[in-house]
Amino acid sequence: MGLINQSIIATKMNCYIASDHAGFNLKETIIREFASRLPDPAFIDLGTSSSESCHYPLFAKALCEKVLQEKSSFGILICGSGIGMSMAANKFKGVRAALCKSAEEARLARAHNHANVLCLGAKVLSLEENKNIVEAFFKASEESGRHTLRVEMMDKWGEVL
Repeated sequence: MGLINQSIIATKMNCYIASDHAGFNLKETIIREFASRLPDPAFIDLGTSSSESCHYPLFAKALCEKVLQEKSSFGILICGSGIGMSMAANKFKGVRAALCKSAEEARLARAHNHANVLCLGAKVLSLEENKNIVEAFFKASEESGRHTLRVEMMDKWGEVL
């Protein structure tokens, strides 16, 4: 795995991270491996604090509220499949949560869809695959032009287009 993009480091953005019990070990590994590459307080752990059974929507809600309050921040949500976390996160207007199963999907989610929350499945991919996805997400940057227009269209859903 290469180093995190220096432009990400320069922005000193926060990355909120949360998981349910199924994603706890992956969450702890991501914090441990990536926190040293990003400036303090880059990773802010919103729980859970153990592998004891818990309810993922509560952690998705806490993270999404933080990401919406701090516009330059990002989030990582982890559960067993990533599906529940992504469904819960996308209930919040302004959150663009992407469930990614490859580094290329993570790059495209950031570049084309301006994703601000990355969702991972701890039980469906290997540790290395998940780490590569996180790295790709942070290395990517938002592309403008037609992509910005499309994101703006999604943000207006619920209104008359």
